Amino acid sequence: MQHHRAAIALGSNLGDSYSILQAALTALGKTPGVALETHSGFYQTLAVGPPQPDYLNCSALVSTSLTPEHLLRSLLAIELQFGRVRRERWGPRLLDLDLLLFDDLVLDTPTLTLPHPRMHERAFVLVPLSEIAPDWIQPISGKAIADLVKTVDCSGVTPIASV
Repeated sequence: MQHHRAAIALGSNLGDSYSILQAALTALGKTPGVALETHSGFYQTLAVGPPQPDYLNCSALVSTSLTPEHLLRSLLAIELQFGRVRRERWGPRLLDLDLLLFDDLVLDTPTLTLPHPRMHERAFVLVPLSEIAPDWIQPISGKAIADLVKTVDCSGVTPIASV
């Protein structure tokens, strides 16, 4: 069985975001066909979109035997377990899980685009990801995550101490 490496962004800005992200990481690690390798520290980040509370974000690296589509479905199922309701684009949420990278795959389907199409613009994605995967090459730009993070404004991303 072939194993793949995937990077996932996690975010929350409703409820007890710290506990939600911790529990989501646990749920991710218990997902059949998925092994949690590591995760970044947690970062408080300014929200993008309509007025709303700041986010708590982190990134995770997993090893998986799932296809990208099956992994995405698993991520969406975890969001539902935590009560995620999609009301408005970029609106507040209990839990958001985004599949950022899957090996060096470039994919564009109606349900999944890899690498994540806006990850290279988002400090709240790149800062946590650069902590755990600085040398991962984003396959479209050909640049390492550590280099991509240097191209965005990181002033709204603040590491938090463990609670």
